Amino acid sequence: MESGRIFIVMGVSGSGKTTIGQLLAKKLGIPFHDADDFHSAANKDKMAHGIPLTDDDRRDWLAQMTAGISEWEKTGGAVLACSALKEVYRQELQSGAQQPIKWTFLDGSRELLRGRLLHRKGHYMKADLLDSQLETLEKPSYGLRIELSNQQSPQSIVAEIIQAYVPEHVEQK
Repeated sequence: MESGRIFIVMGVSGSGKTTIGQLLAKKLGIPFHDADDFHSAANKDKMAHGIPLTDDDRRDWLAQMTAGISEWEKTGGAVLACSALKEVYRQELQSGAQQPIKWTFLDGSRELLRGRLLHRKGHYMKADLLDSQLETLEKPSYGLRIELSNQQSPQSIVAEIIQAYVPEHVEQK
């Protein structure tokens, strides 16, 4: 059986990872997973109190997702929305896959991202942690990089991802 492709939609909080990831998974007919769901209660509590996570805080979180990637690849693939801020985190996630992961980096200005976070309701990740994430972020030099703006629709971003990684899936006009 051919293994499935793993797509990771990454970026800092407010970049639209979950929205884009859910739409991409639906379009491709594969499962969607949100990295937020893999955080421990202690990690969520820290973030809710404006305390940035450390590499130690992220160790079990990354291990769970890496194991998940290995399973998801065997069962037809998946889309994961994950901040994956550091290269070492991305290497850990890739270590769970047999094939190269299809990375999409959603890159936006601090002002755009902060504005999105200030309008977000009911999420434990507060706008105050954006600067910490931006300082931690090591922008990847590989994968698909999408510059965010308020003019783009989530559907157009998903179409760009599909065009880049799954051109056989592009709808004919």
